[in-house]
Amino acid sequence: MAYKDEQLNEEKVFKDPVHRYVHVQDRVIWDLIAAPEFQRLRRIKQLGTTYLTFHGAEHSRFNHSLGVYEIVRRILYNFQGRPHWNPDERLLCLCAALLHDLGHGPFSHSFEKVFKLDHEYFTKQIIAGDTEINRILERVSPGFSKKVADVINKTYEDKLVVSLISSQIDADRMDYLQRDAYFTGVSYGHFDMERILRVMRPIEDQVVIKSSGMHAVEDYIMSRYQMYWQVYFHPVTRSAEVILSKILHRAKYLFEQNYTFKLKPIHFISFFKEQVDLSDYLKLDESIVSYYFQLWQEEDDDILRDLCERFVNRRLFKYIEFNPNQQMNEWMELYRLFQEAGIDPEYYLVVDSSSDLPYDFYRPGEEEERLPIHLLMPDGGLKELSRHSDIVESISGKKRTDHKLYFPKDMLESLKEDSPVKSRIRELLSPVSRQ
Repeated sequence: MAYKDEQLNEEKVFKDPVHRYVHVQDRVIWDLIAAPEFQRLRRIKQLGTTYLTFHGAEHSRFNHSLGVYEIVRRILYNFQGRPHWNPDERLLCLCAALLHDLGHGPFSHSFEKVFKLDHEYFTKQIIAGDTEINRILERVSPGFSKKVADVINKTYEDKLVVSLISSQIDADRMDYLQRDAYFTGVSYGHFDMERILRVMRPIEDQVVIKSSGMHAVEDYIMSRYQMYWQVYFHPVTRSAEVILSKILHRAKYLFEQNYTFKLKPIHFISFFKEQVDLSDYLKLDESIVSYYFQLWQEEDDDILRDLCERFVNRRLFKYIEFNPNQQMNEWMELYRLFQEAGIDPEYYLVVDSSSDLPYDFYRPGEEEERLPIHLLMPDGGLKELSRHSDIVESISGKKRTDHKLYFPKDMLESLKEDSPVKSRIRELLSPVSRQ
């Protein structure tokens, strides 16, 4: 039997808190899960620094990747025998679903910004490079690894396959919303996924939803909206991300200044030099980063030592609402006052902005084409979701942005009470939002 068709002697299952069970029957999928590059995802948290806000959020990208695979497996089971669905694409869909987050690094997005990295690039590198993952995929058929990478990169010729993994209602989002809600303990991310899976239908270039399932999709859209503002953009989590980013910036700066670390940061050197190869990337996970942060609490550099102690012991920055577009004068004055007070504003006065577009339809001329969700009407025609749903129409195309100013309140309080600098800073930052 060809490797691509090989089945396990008996079905394997992973017990899962969100989907109850993740089912694996294909030898290829079982082998991919066992590959070192996939096992590495156990050591990368799905939600980065969110565990400092919601203490249950310790789940990993490994959990999530299995979940996305399981949702796609269930979708394809329902697609069997339907028009427009090519069963020859089944294994490709399952592999792409499983491997879609393979290139995420430690504390994902904060890490990427500091070192100018792109997890999607490293996902492609892992799939195409000298890896166990690549060898498994190439055993399926020559060039199969490129097909998987193309699906994840949204360049694969069959757009129906791509839409299962990447669209405005895809397996990736359906898993992370439910999984993140479960582990953070919030109620916002729950929706009737089983109903959505039952009303999904394949057409030529995308998945559509039977119009009878519209209300389940509305619930999904609103769940996503709530999760972004209540969990993903939580200001305490963002405070931790700010400190994390500043630690990495400071360590990189010190390295460039030929600072002598007490323990040479060998895992970071190629990142500091911005010459990261795949081998270096795969060796760095969150356990390694946390180890260095623990060590750097003993460093001679005051800023690095302080920032690491704050992150490790959760002494985070406080915050206030602050719009830099409207409060530039206050920002400039605060920057100068922090300098006068001996508090480096480059590391201790940070504006952080978050924005989200909960749902949109394609608008000609925009940089990013957002594939809309289409409803399959009883007469066989298609209708874009926001044209049929008042709820979705009310939030379509409406981008929401939130700005916060982060600072170390304890440092400001330690300034002399009669200091005019302290008085003015306090005036500019008052009232401080409570965490």
